[in-house]
Amino acid sequence: MLKLKLSQTTPNPLQLNLECFPGELHALVGPSGSGKTTALRTIAGLNNAKTGTIECDGEIWFEANEIKGIARSLDPAERSCGFLFQQYALFPHLTALENVCIPLYNSVTGLAERKAQAQQWLDRMGIGELGNRLPHQLSGGQQQRVALARALARAPKVLLLDEPFSAVDAPTRQGLYKTLAELRKDLNIPILLVTHDLREADLLADRITVIDQGVGLQTAPPQVLFERPRNSRVAELVGINNKFTGVFNAGKLTWDQCDRVFEVIDKGKIPPNTPVAWVIPAEGLSLHAAPSETGIEAKVEQISALGQIAVIQLRTTEGSHVITWEASAAEVKRLSLDVGKQSYIEIDGTKIHIMPLRPINDPRRFIGY
Repeated sequence: MLKLKLSQTTPNPLQLNLECFPGELHALVGPSGSGKTTALRTIAGLNNAKTGTIECDGEIWFEANEIKGIARSLDPAERSCGFLFQQYALFPHLTALENVCIPLYNSVTGLAERKAQAQQWLDRMGIGELGNRLPHQLSGGQQQRVALARALARAPKVLLLDEPFSAVDAPTRQGLYKTLAELRKDLNIPILLVTHDLREADLLADRITVIDQGVGLQTAPPQVLFERPRNSRVAELVGINNKFTGVFNAGKLTWDQCDRVFEVIDKGKIPPNTPVAWVIPAEGLSLHAAPSETGIEAKVEQISALGQIAVIQLRTTEGSHVITWEASAAEVKRLSLDVGKQSYIEIDGTKIHIMPLRPINDPRRFIGY
């Protein structure tokens, strides 16, 4: 298991506390410059935090505190990390096979045995026949497979992936997803993936940590993260469309600029009359052609067809709030939806998730309810 608890304010802020279990793929997501790559480099020993600990498979790799400074910090070569960089970092003058041989020099003495083990990894990546090619003779996806083979050849205790799929096209990316999924079953080591693509994180990760300005804001399985973000900043960073504000008071939620009041489950942790942010997942929304006592009047502003799925943007008559609703093409046809048409939205209050409403520069945002 990989465990890290890191803290520093300069030169790159980093406040991160997470665990990654053997066989788990843990994704780090956040905006550019948020500290995702810094976290990986710190684990690998390419830079040190001011305070904290890094432990892998029961061995302390790094330990420091404010009083004594750094008490222990293994060199990168002493840390059993496989690191796949965003640009692959293959040696251009070496063949694919020779690149994979590099991490084996310290553990395998014979040249023939090194080449045999490197060839096995290339075979495992599905590019065994490309061992004699130089990097410039390989496609982007093939280069990445060579880099992944090299990262795994040393039998690391943890695998670090820094946006490894960002430079390849969609079909190649799908093939690499499959390869990574197959490797996870056999390797049984912690895997940390840095990505800016939330769909990728949702598809591949067991858990996701959202990082902003160097701070880990929330760690959760993808479904929990997208349905119950810890605060409004997390909701913003994970791209939740239907995020609003209101006031919560003992189980009742008012919607800003509206008379509508929703009955919401109260866990007793939010003080009375507290301004909050709130989100409603897709399953908490429905759209109807006819008015009802609980229906919210809205006008269709935009319909974007994406194959058999349509994304409908509506604006409420009261409060002028924009709501995004996704439906099948058949549902759009059944409701006779068109731009400018009046419709009625039902919001299921039991599906509403409320969160602290805190500005990005408020340090209290790191404390979840």
